[in-house]
Amino acid sequence: MTVAAQPTPEHFFDTAFAFQKTAALKAAVELELFTAIDEGARTVPAIAARCRASERGVRVLCDYMTVIGFLEKRGQAYALTPDSGAFLSKRSPSYLASAVFFLAMPEFTHPFERLAEIVRRGTLPKQESTVSENNPVWVAFARAMAPMMFGEAQMVADVLEIDDRRPCRVLDIAAGHGMFGIVLAQRHPKVEITAVDWGGVLEVASENASKMGVGHRMRLLRGDAFAVDYGTGYDVALIANFLHHFDRPTNVAFLRRVAAALDTGGRAAILEFVPNDDRVSPPIAAAFALTMLGSTPSGTNYTFGELESMAVEAGFRRATAHPVPPETVVIATK
Repeated sequence: MTVAAQPTPEHFFDTAFAFQKTAALKAAVELELFTAIDEGARTVPAIAARCRASERGVRVLCDYMTVIGFLEKRGQAYALTPDSGAFLSKRSPSYLASAVFFLAMPEFTHPFERLAEIVRRGTLPKQESTVSENNPVWVAFARAMAPMMFGEAQMVADVLEIDDRRPCRVLDIAAGHGMFGIVLAQRHPKVEITAVDWGGVLEVASENASKMGVGHRMRLLRGDAFAVDYGTGYDVALIANFLHHFDRPTNVAFLRRVAAALDTGGRAAILEFVPNDDRVSPPIAAAFALTMLGSTPSGTNYTFGELESMAVEAGFRRATAHPVPPETVVIATK
């Protein structure tokens, strides 16, 4: 006879206290806790000395990081997990922990303190949206998120399979940190990038391009992605994590402008968190809808069918989906 599992409030309490996980992770990154352990500081006194913090605070933080799975504890010594070693230590080439300083900015967390109000309204007031002209939050995005997006940029480049035998003009719209265009230029010597974004953001993209040896092949086009003149004759348009900020009619009008800028046979690479049709899986892509509810007036995550439909309505012939976990790149061909 099978005994039914008894109800437990554990999941409720874990969720109610989830804000502490974000705060603890941000504190650990700010203190360079994971880097300290990776350098060989394994005990509380050694970690505290390296992080210039109190032993009491470090003990509690390290134990908490162990509880939530970012550290392992062996006796009185702490060690990194494979994930924290790969992504949270500055000694790792795949370090991406700086992204937490953007993801946990007050501009994004404060609206969630009154989420019930936003759910009742169905929208965030327009004046509170981060999608506004020259908003400094996007400079912070460009500086903080480049390491996190470098891996995805490599995967998108794999999917695009650019032919090195001929020149390739790439239009990188809302370029931000510029990583998606930069990686293409690093891989393919005949790629020329036109990066579109607000002026302050493009300064970051330009810095990154210069550091990575392709600055001379990046042209900067400052202005509103919905209004600036892209020109024509592009082979590829990069549209990374942009469409989810807006509603369908806005996106269709935008994609028409992109299609007009592309040559026949040109491709738009649309990177998004794409949920399945049930809209509750896979977890990261599906949950992203709440992020958009709390940070934009009308944005959301879109299924592949919705993205394909928008692209076709805008003048593209077809679209295909390619996983680049945790996101999906949709390649729309003109």
